[in-house]
Amino acid sequence: MKSRRVAIVGVGYSRVGRHTGLSERHHAAQAAIAALDDAGLTAADIDGSTTWGGDAIDFAYMLGMNPLRWHLNVGVSPAFVTPAIHAAMAVATGQSDTCIAFRIMMQQPSSATLASGEAMLGATSSEDTQFLYPFGNFSPTQWAGLMMNRYLYDSDATEEHFAEFASIQREHATRNENALQRTPLSAAEYLAAPYISKPLRLLDCDYPCDSGSAVIFTTEERARDLRQPAVLVDAMALSAVHDMNFEVMADMSHTAPVHCAEQLWSRTDLRPSDVDTAQLYDGFSVITFQWLEALGLCEPGAAGPFIAEGHTRLGGSLPVNTDGGACNVGRRHGANFCIEATRQLRGQCGDRQVPGAEVAVWANAVGPFAGAMLLTST
Repeated sequence: MKSRRVAIVGVGYSRVGRHTGLSERHHAAQAAIAALDDAGLTAADIDGSTTWGGDAIDFAYMLGMNPLRWHLNVGVSPAFVTPAIHAAMAVATGQSDTCIAFRIMMQQPSSATLASGEAMLGATSSEDTQFLYPFGNFSPTQWAGLMMNRYLYDSDATEEHFAEFASIQREHATRNENALQRTPLSAAEYLAAPYISKPLRLLDCDYPCDSGSAVIFTTEERARDLRQPAVLVDAMALSAVHDMNFEVMADMSHTAPVHCAEQLWSRTDLRPSDVDTAQLYDGFSVITFQWLEALGLCEPGAAGPFIAEGHTRLGGSLPVNTDGGACNVGRRHGANFCIEATRQLRGQCGDRQVPGAEVAVWANAVGPFAGAMLLTST
């Protein structure tokens, strides 16, 4: 089967915010309509649908995308990058000509429930979690704290470097009208924020919200006739190196992104030095540090000093998370990184635009599983 070259042609968000009052289907509809309008397509043009969580068939039928030639609901996997890669593969292999990928996030369970641990501690478990919950290990912040602690030990990074990272990300967010957190943040303010799971602070965590995101993939040939400049998928990779027990990984500093990056670069003639901008998952800020190193965008163990030297700022050698990242735009489960990379390569990011951006990489997740996609403007 001959593979077809794939392009991103439409991106869109729903109304994003805290407790929007919208249902999952509302968010899916709003995001899809925005992406279709962006591409200059109609619902009848879509013949493939995929989503992380939710129901790809239900979303598509609701919107009039019927019949479908291809569909897939994704469960446990590294966030939005998985349906995005599946959509691209469906187009590349001819299973779909134009495929939409969704990620809908709802701000549930509530922060109060998470704080008490009721939802998890109240349930019986025959899995490994039965040995974690009684000791208060019921939130991802616990393994993220372990990971960050080990990373600080193994690398040249300091807590002050994480403060600089948070300040830079917020600076980028102030230029993004769609960011939920836009008040300037100093390094001192970051260091004054409370620990959640030491050394992980509150401002190292992505910002819970209700959000809907949609991205449309089609063939390069068709993309050339549509509304937006084509953004081409040059390479992509998914990786899994362990089961989902983050806490017992043998090495918490060198996790799935390392293997994922090896696979990504093996599938392209481009090199890390060709990347103009990187949009790297920050569900917890340490994840971005690990991706910078895994992708070869800085030296191993040197992400902290690399950030402190200003390389990741707008105007630096490698602007990173130019929309402000999930800590500021809100928890969109990585879809924001795909959308921001696409808009950067189109030259549509206003005063946060990276001049002459032609190559972008975006990546999702960490620990046992990871995914990444390399995009180009030509």
